[in-house]
Amino acid sequence: MKAVINVNSRTYAIYIDKPLDISIPLRATKSNVNAWYIDEPIIEPVKMDDFIVSVEHGAPVNFNNIQFNPHAHGTHTECVGHITEKKYSINQCLKQFFFVAEVITVAPEKLGDDFVISAKQLRFAIGNKKREAVIIRTLPNTTEKLTQHYSNTNPPYLLEEAAVYLKSKGVKHLLIDLPSVDRERDDGELLAHNAFWNTDGKIRTEATITEFIFVPNNIEDGKYILNLQIAPFENDATPSKPVLYKLYE
Repeated sequence: MKAVINVNSRTYAIYIDKPLDISIPLRATKSNVNAWYIDEPIIEPVKMDDFIVSVEHGAPVNFNNIQFNPHAHGTHTECVGHITEKKYSINQCLKQFFFVAEVITVAPEKLGDDFVISAKQLRFAIGNKKREAVIIRTLPNTTEKLTQHYSNTNPPYLLEEAAVYLKSKGVKHLLIDLPSVDRERDDGELLAHNAFWNTDGKIRTEATITEFIFVPNNIEDGKYILNLQIAPFENDATPSKPVLYKLYE
């Protein structure tokens, strides 16, 4: 099924029956992707006294409770409420769901004991393109990202200057295949989060950060339509399902 889209006076086609899912699903197993020092998600049937509400146990339906943390257990999209005393909800901040996006691939650079993504790297990858969303795939890019446990591993992150650059480019939606845009242990400074959301000035409440994505290697760098699907949680963050559609001239 083909849809025709006009973007900045140019006409493109997308095939909506050919989605490219870049989310990581949530599974109730120890092999579920994980970060921030907590256990795996739990999905289990409701128990009422001796009655287990599961078809396997004789109930007419499956009726599961799910316990998880959106920041730790898979692809999630967050708003500025993640780092502010004032309550902001992702369900209120994100009101549009289709964006022109650029997929870029970056190999984090060594900086002391860390691996980081710099503004220089982003400038080289993005160039003079204007995009509403930028999707960062880091190297190496293996399927281990689908099951990686990141706690106490000091994974790569964005330098503050990189977040400032993205903000200056007018990027409103940042997606990355890491557990956080900031260093795992940074004494609570959260430099990239604060810079991207401009918390020292006029806060960019419409801007979002999506972490824990996975961009398979068969998805080429370039321009796409992004459908940023979220669950309607009144919370700073929600599980999400970003889906890309290749653009055809």
